[in-house]
Formats: sequence, structure tokens, C-alpha cells
Amino acid sequence: MLFKADAERMRHGVRPCTFVAKGLPFHEDLLVRTDAASVDACLEMCLPKLSERGLVVPE
Repeated sequence: MLFKADAERMRHGVRPCTFVAKGLPFHEDLLVRTDAASVDACLEMCLPKLSERGLVVPE
């Protein structure tokens, strides 16, 4: 899993946060990615997708 905040996108007001979860150990073909305005917004979009794939994410 990766969280990234892009300073250039922040400067331009364009969804500066990125969340990516890819591959093993979750699922070989897993790819969940989103760009959003905040880390919370990324999680709000991605956690349901990860849950659908069977990943249990503690709160």
C-alpha cells in the first residue's frame, strides 16, 4: 500500500492525495487506486473496495 501527497497538485488544487494497493500479499491481481482531496477521502473510496476483496482493515 502507498499513500502519496503531491505538492504540485496541492499547489494547483487538484486532488493531491493518492492511495494505491497492489498485488501480493492481498491478491496477485489486486489493484485499488484513487486520487482524492485528502487521505480521508482516499480511504473512504478505497476501504470498501479492499473489503470486497476480503481484506480486513482495522480501524
